[in-house]
Amino acid sequence: MSRLHETPQNFPCSRRGETAENSQASAWSSQRLGCLVGVRIHLASASFLLGAFGCSGRLQAGYDVPHGALPVDERSALVMVNDGPHDNWQGEYALLLAVREEPRLVGIVVNDSSGYPSLDDNVSGFRQMTQAARDSGMKHVPEVMASVAPALVEPASGLIEDTEANRSEGALFILDAATRYGTPAHPLVIATGGALTDAADAYLLDPTLPERAVVVATLGTGDSTGALAGVPNGDTDVWATVIVAQRMRFVQVNGTYDETLDVPEARVPELPRNPFGTWIANNRKTILKLPFAPDQASVLAAARPWFASSVTRMRAVVGNQPPAMIPDPAGQVWHVDATDGNRARNEFWNTLKDPTTFD
Repeated sequence: MSRLHETPQNFPCSRRGETAENSQASAWSSQRLGCLVGVRIHLASASFLLGAFGCSGRLQAGYDVPHGALPVDERSALVMVNDGPHDNWQGEYALLLAVREEPRLVGIVVNDSSGYPSLDDNVSGFRQMTQAARDSGMKHVPEVMASVAPALVEPASGLIEDTEANRSEGALFILDAATRYGTPAHPLVIATGGALTDAADAYLLDPTLPERAVVVATLGTGDSTGALAGVPNGDTDVWATVIVAQRMRFVQVNGTYDETLDVPEARVPELPRNPFGTWIANNRKTILKLPFAPDQASVLAAARPWFASSVTRMRAVVGNQPPAMIPDPAGQVWHVDATDGNRARNEFWNTLKDPTTFD
């Protein structure tokens, strides 16, 4: 049994990562000015200012409030992490949603795995996908990055903090993206469809990462009474899964979702007549026929508040490998046990048929 700490994580408002771009720097300056003024003026006026502005420095009400039950929504930037490009629709959904920057897709990190052992082939497949998107006129298509990320090894001490980091390309990219785009109000989404190695590695390199990033993963099994972060995906790097479940804000997405219904054979003629439509038509032949939530559910849960139709706050149980989760209203794990696949498919097809998608 591993000696893991179960100290609850606190995620206070932080300036870190909010000055990478001029607009973010301006927002921070406004925030500091608003807070300083609030300290100096009459208490009643201060209450008014705090009610109107909060700590965000913005006028609109609810800016710092998530649009759904999860700690992220379409306003967060997103990094997608996966291995194979052909067994699910995660990349296609992410690219379609990114056209209108809801969410802003800032990178695609690609690994190998036991099921998809050739990193070169995996990267090549995702680059073909993104090139088809660009050739079709789709906007905001990010670069694809290869990340050599061997499974993390539990140290002899059993302490997470003693784990030797990989310093993988994916982990370093996640840290940079979290600094550029992640804030306490709108943290970076690390949307995974495979092992959690790069996300855990990023945490090991910078333990403040949970202040400005949330891991949203399609893995494991469970319902509203409890969950196990194991098969599928969670068992690929068990120690990385332990690290994420214990140290990060973590969304585990489960639920029934038949991804073969996303692009059934009868609807292939409806696909756009462009390279992206051709890519989808060819890719549907290798989509996995599994009853549980596919990899694209991580992107959908993060970007569309309505997709996660049943959410339970939980915490990871110390010492379990793979991690087990139990209900806890103050826990840092959000478990999604039901999803709205029909609405997701409707948006998928509406976006494909919208001519402005391919301007």
